[in-house]
Parts: sequence; C-alpha cells; structure tokens
Amino acid sequence: MTRSDLTHDPADRMANFAANLRLLCDRQGSISQICRKLGINRQQFNKYLSGRHMPSSGNTRLIANFFGLGPDILFSEHERFRALVDGNFFDVLDHLRRAPQVARFLDTVAVSTKIDMGEYVGCYDRYQYSSIYARKILRSAFCIFQSGDFLNHYYVERFPSYDDPSRTEYIFKYHGFTFPVEDRVFTIDFETVQRNEFTFGIFSTVQRSAKRFMFGIVSGVAATMFRQPFSTRAVLHYRRPGLLSRAELQATTTLDMNDASIPREAREYLGESPDMIKPV
Repeated sequence: MTRSDLTHDPADRMANFAANLRLLCDRQGSISQICRKLGINRQQFNKYLSGRHMPSSGNTRLIANFFGLGPDILFSEHERFRALVDGNFFDVLDHLRRAPQVARFLDTVAVSTKIDMGEYVGCYDRYQYSSIYARKILRSAFCIFQSGDFLNHYYVERFPSYDDPSRTEYIFKYHGFTFPVEDRVFTIDFETVQRNEFTFGIFSTVQRSAKRFMFGIVSGVAATMFRQPFSTRAVLHYRRPGLLSRAELQATTTLDMNDASIPREAREYLGESPDMIKPV
C-alpha cells in the first residue's frame, strides 16, 4: 500500500472505507458478532458501514487488527481492495500468522526500520516458463504491499484452454510474505484455490533507466502427483504503485516465447529454451 493509493478527499475516504468494510463483513459473517469482538456499539458500527460516519483512529486500528491488515489499506480504492481480498486472503493469512511455528519465524524476519519498504511495494508483471504448458511463458499479475511491519504479496495466474484460447482453463492465486535481505528479495507463498502448493523465490533487483526489474529463481512444491515440483527462472517487471486492478488480473495468460509484449530484458534472462528443473 502506498500513499498514491489513498485519496485525501474526506468524502472519498469515507466512501472507500464503508465499501471495503462491507466487503470484509460480508465474508466474515454476523455483524453482531463482529461488534461484540471489537467492543464497538452496533448502532455506531452501522454508521461506518453506511458511510455516514468515519471511525476514530482508535476504532480504525481496532477494525484493521481484527481483519489482520494495516489501517491504510482500509481506505484504498474499492476495486483494488476487492482484488486484494479475492480468494479469502486475509482469513488465510490470519490463520497462518497464528501458527506458533510461523510466529517464531516471523519474529526473526520482521522488516527492519532501516529498509525503505516503499522501494518494493507496487504492481509487477511476473514472467516465467510455465510448468504446466510446455514452451509457454506465463505472465502473472504480482503485487507487493505493506501490512504493519511486514511486506506481503499476492499474485494471480491464468491459463487459457488449449481447445479455446478465449476461455480460461485454470486460475491459481498465491498469497505470502516478502523479505528484503542484503540486496536480495525472498518470497514464500501458498496457493489459495487448491490449497496444495508452496512456492519459494529469491530475486535480485536491477535498475535500468525508468524501468525496474528483479531477476531470480522460483521453486514450487505441491502435494499432488499432477503438479510436480519444479524450479525455474523468473522475472518481476515493476509497472506502477498500488494494488492490482481488474484489468491487470485479466491480462494474465500464457504467451509464446517470442511474444513482443514480453520485455526484452525478461526474454533475455529467461532464455530461448524452457530452463525448467523437474523430477525425472
């Protein structure tokens, strides 16, 4: 989440907050139960939901903590917020963060205050050779955003049908954590549609004129014989600040190896043959 995503107009902020809060509550269940857990009067909470009243900074923090996200995210533009929560992301991350093993791990890798997290947040095109469609380059939509003391990310993959390329055959959604360490960026995430795959990545940043790339290697391990473990080169191409838009999600697909829409730097790094490491 960056400040460019946040409007300074009070009416827009109130409208965004109300719409985003309604979306979260619709996915959470009983509003009465939410109010009881928050300790906020139901009548007052209804004013937040209807956009008639802006909560105090204290109540904003209570609500944000309840849903497991940073307060600023609640005021983001609604369509981008919807794209972020698509796939029940916050519920999954909340359960993950509560796991004792994960809590111990996060205690050791919390983002240092010396790191400029704004250097990494924003939307990226992600390119890699597909582990499903031979000799195809997969373009997915990838987003890094800040939540509290951590950087999180999410990305979406779409695979068109072989028989009808206008139709989507598979959709995969991944959510996880991003850790900048010593000029490297480490990622760990899990797939939230089939809930059977973890992927791990390590990237190095490259700055060239107005474009920014991160080049690295990604590995994936799934709990099914139909999706074998793999390791491959991957490229992150920075596009803009903010959260993913619907248009960017719809642009995810598989591409021919020489497709002109793939940046030259990405094609050169990925190479002319699918350098995919898979089990024999």
